[in-house]
Amino acid sequence: MSQVLSSKQYIQSLPRYITLCERNYLRMLKLLPEETPGECRIIDLASARYSLAVEGVSKYTTDILIEQVAVVSEHLPHFSLSVRLYHDAKVAEVIHRNYHRRIKPSYGYPNPDMHQKDEKYQVNAFLADWLMVCLEKGRVQLNWDVNNGMV
Repeated sequence: MSQVLSSKQYIQSLPRYITLCERNYLRMLKLLPEETPGECRIIDLASARYSLAVEGVSKYTTDILIEQVAVVSEHLPHFSLSVRLYHDAKVAEVIHRNYHRRIKPSYGYPNPDMHQKDEKYQVNAFLADWLMVCLEKGRVQLNWDVNNGMV
């Protein structure tokens, strides 16, 4: 029995990764509710419903939890991402996926958990795609304040 091991270690392209995180930051700002802990915004996307909840706010960071609220199909897993916005660097990065431990920058391959070598980049690229779809096709309920002349 032979074991296949890659001799080349994966090296992430930092400029490519930072560019992705910067774009995610700008897209995320368009979807965020008020940056107050506990604030939430519901986004309807086709037959699915997602919530963006502000979990924590500090001077330089904001933690956001993106969760699937309405189930699309019983065959699809629950969707959840924890995203941290770094306001000083103007980047957004996925820090947890589906309540798993922190995502490492890269993984050796093969590994016991079957993570991809560039798992961190792929998860952040997924966030970019998801944010784009939300901005293009998502619907948000607006609560107009009639008493303040908004309507």
